[in-house]
Amino acid sequence: MFEPKYGISPELLNTLKNIAVLVNDLNKRVTDEQLFYKLAKEASIQSSYASTTIEGNPLGLTAVKDLIKNSAKNIDKTQQEVVNYNKAIQEYADSKFNETTVQNIHKAITNKLLLKEKSGKYRKEPVFIYKPLSAEIVFLPPDHKDLSRLMKDLYSFIESNKNLDAVILAGIFHKQFVLIHPFIDGNGRTARLATTLVLKNLGINLFKLLSFENYYNANISKYFEMVGERGNYYELEPDFTAWLEYFALGIETELLRLVDTLNVNQKQTLRLQKHHKIILDYLKEHAAINDRDYSKLVERAKSTRALDFAFLTKAKLIERKARGPATYYILVDE
Repeated sequence: MFEPKYGISPELLNTLKNIAVLVNDLNKRVTDEQLFYKLAKEASIQSSYASTTIEGNPLGLTAVKDLIKNSAKNIDKTQQEVVNYNKAIQEYADSKFNETTVQNIHKAITNKLLLKEKSGKYRKEPVFIYKPLSAEIVFLPPDHKDLSRLMKDLYSFIESNKNLDAVILAGIFHKQFVLIHPFIDGNGRTARLATTLVLKNLGINLFKLLSFENYYNANISKYFEMVGERGNYYELEPDFTAWLEYFALGIETELLRLVDTLNVNQKQTLRLQKHHKIILDYLKEHAAINDRDYSKLVERAKSTRALDFAFLTKAKLIERKARGPATYYILVDE
């Protein structure tokens, strides 16, 4: 039976209160479907970049955006890691949290990166956790023969403790999953993505708009220090308190980032004039708009219409395509 040791420190309690206030406020503010879709897409790209970077992927954010946007074929291993993670987000974002879903997430994350018999399947061999950039073994995960029991204990704990704060439960799952290290590879990426499902299944509906991975990626050494342990799994008696303080602070940080994003978006919206909104509304229903289309919607001079397009282009709300008489505009797909 899994019975994690932890305490609710004053620091953790304060962070949990802040999270509750932020979630309540944000649920009231994020009501526009188009804005929700835009923010969710940005978060999935950011998560795909950050979570793979944590594991050593060298691709920069711009390269990741281009890769996901263009759906390139004939990609290398580093690109495959990013594509897999992003696809797993899209495919399992609305799934129910359970053991089968998490195994399917791992299968998606390791597609074309692991042998099929190891993708989505618990490992059947021992693994060792090494100190970064070193041959020193710092942690021995449990024997593979115990994995089925340990994982069932973990899922049973989550299922039977839904009365606990969602942040506490998600944090416990994250760290314990990493310590058990059930797969031969891809444990960190799977844990980070599965953790969002714990939050979502317990009522934090904004999880699609958040990139917790971004918080961890800001200080990778700190993340590994907090989520990991040293020694032998069977000799551990870990106290989850410090990790939960760190984990909760990450959620609060991401929620505050979302507040800032919404504030910027709100100011930008307030600057938009009626004629700007006509262009954006048209593009919600059509793939593109050109000057001829726009001229049929408003009574504005050609030179003024050009300024309207220029304003929205500079605001990065629309993107110009082609040149001259063939010029047309599309919504920015970030």
